[in-house]
Amino acid sequence: MRQRDRDRLVALKKAKKGLITQRQAAEEIGQSERHVRRLLKRLKGQGDGALVHALRGRQSNRRLDEKTKRKALEILGRDVYRGFGPTLAAEYLDSHHDIHVGRETVRTWMIEGKLWRASRQRVEKIHQWRPRRSRVGEMVQWDTSEHAWLEDRGPKLYLISMIDDASSRLHARFVRHDSTAENMRLLWNYLERHGRPVSYYTDKAGLFVTAPKTARYATELARHERDPLPPTQIGRALRELDIVWIGAHSPQAKGRVERSFQTAQDRLVKGLRVAGAKTLEQANAYLETEFIVWWNNTIAVVPASSDDAHRPLGKEHSLAGSLSYVEPRQVSDGYTIQVDNQTYKIARSDIRAGLRGADVRVEIRLDASMAVRFGQSYMTVTACPPPPKVPKKVNPSSARKPAAPRAKSTWMKNFHLTSPEKAALSVLEMSQTVHGLKPIR
Repeated sequence: MRQRDRDRLVALKKAKKGLITQRQAAEEIGQSERHVRRLLKRLKGQGDGALVHALRGRQSNRRLDEKTKRKALEILGRDVYRGFGPTLAAEYLDSHHDIHVGRETVRTWMIEGKLWRASRQRVEKIHQWRPRRSRVGEMVQWDTSEHAWLEDRGPKLYLISMIDDASSRLHARFVRHDSTAENMRLLWNYLERHGRPVSYYTDKAGLFVTAPKTARYATELARHERDPLPPTQIGRALRELDIVWIGAHSPQAKGRVERSFQTAQDRLVKGLRVAGAKTLEQANAYLETEFIVWWNNTIAVVPASSDDAHRPLGKEHSLAGSLSYVEPRQVSDGYTIQVDNQTYKIARSDIRAGLRGADVRVEIRLDASMAVRFGQSYMTVTACPPPPKVPKKVNPSSARKPAAPRAKSTWMKNFHLTSPEKAALSVLEMSQTVHGLKPIR
């Protein structure tokens, strides 16, 4: 049973006990109410195994063979069929090549064969007030506010806030820098305190989504559609924790957390001033013991449903591993890896088949420690000392000898003449030298 099946099982058992309605269970697992009733009936007769589909791991009986697929792609790859859409391609395969395939199957084949690119559907913009989510933990809004929280009494601080969409329950912390590490620390604290929410709703800042790094936006956008950019460290961590990330297209879309900042920039700044907070520690102490307590008792509302959508952390979830800076590294032939210009050697007891030349997962954790994982197991690595620098040997025979001093030129000896007699004598000497005669002395 997969993690998705276990999450669906939790929702169905809640519906079976009457904690939530069948409609709410259907929305949580992404199925219709009719299918929920069908699953509840099957769950009663077969137990928890009823959530696993009976056809899992088996090929469809209606699946076409790979030979037909390769033949169709070879035909459509010819120059004569350049630019054909799936509908027209399916008609020509049927009428000219005796390949009877539906147009949607042809569309799938052409997309896999890089012969067709799916177009994005245009959705008409509708501006309307979005209702709250019905349960705590269905969606949590996440954002950071840069403000003079301590005014002129202390250093510049940032306020990272997480506010529940259904109840407006606040979870926040002051930090010195709006960095990936600080956001991960707050996320760690939230997950340990409340569990895994269904989704996080943030802006499209560089912490959450990788932005194109070029001035040619149209070219980069086309490349982005063909080859999606890799996720950020926070985006990867949310995927590993099975938490959905939702990006807001405008600040108004995540208005609940934006309005909380407006309140905090008024009441919280004044409260910190009255409390005399001057440091980061004092500001966080007041935030945790005074402001958040006031907020959750006064501003927070009762959600429409009493059920909590937060999911507990399982054994397969490692906060230390997921909430870290992760990069792949390739193992050399000597079973070493390079990290930040430092060579690390893998312990002999952890060497196994397939490790040489493979990629390992390097985790730089929030406590500055490093862990290396291959597959599902961690390995022991030790830093190798740098090799000693060997002085460069100079071959005496190949050493360059100093050049002999040149004799001073005398061609300007009589350049500065002071009398006509010396001038005549100089001209006579020059003519004798040209004709090879001895000069007169």
